[in-house]
Amino acid sequence: MELTLLWVLAIALIVGGAIGSFLPVIPGIPLVFAGMLLAAWIDHFTRIGWVTLAVLGALTLLAVGVDFAATVLGAKRAGASRLALLGAGLGTLIGLFFSIPGIILGPFIGAAAGELLSRRSLEAAARVGVATWIALLFATIARAAILCVMLGLFLVRYLLSSTGATWF
Repeated sequence: MELTLLWVLAIALIVGGAIGSFLPVIPGIPLVFAGMLLAAWIDHFTRIGWVTLAVLGALTLLAVGVDFAATVLGAKRAGASRLALLGAGLGTLIGLFFSIPGIILGPFIGAAAGELLSRRSLEAAARVGVATWIALLFATIARAAILCVMLGLFLVRYLLSSTGATWF
């Protein structure tokens, strides 16, 4: 019974994390990794080895890094000031606490406000805010691609490996 509950938890983490990677406030990709790690542990790492887990962990860190870097790089590409870059980062962080509207509007408002504070025009502030938002859209697409790679790697390794011990 305990083993069944662990498998249910592992699958719930993977599915919930996959869904959460598209919803705000839920750390989707790290939850997917936690579920995969739990599944590997339940199986005593016989199908999913340390090398595969290291690759999955690196992909998880990449996805998290893409999320944090996207807003700042998007604003920077539009020629944002330092205050706008700071505003984009803060807007993203603060937006996490306000669900979907916060995730969508936080980076835009933060970048635009920072640009306005640096005494630029309203047009420049709007351009920086839009560029930040577009970067977040691309980050979401990148996160989805990383998620697909992680799920594919895990499923291929788990389903096609023998039940014997493996290092990969």
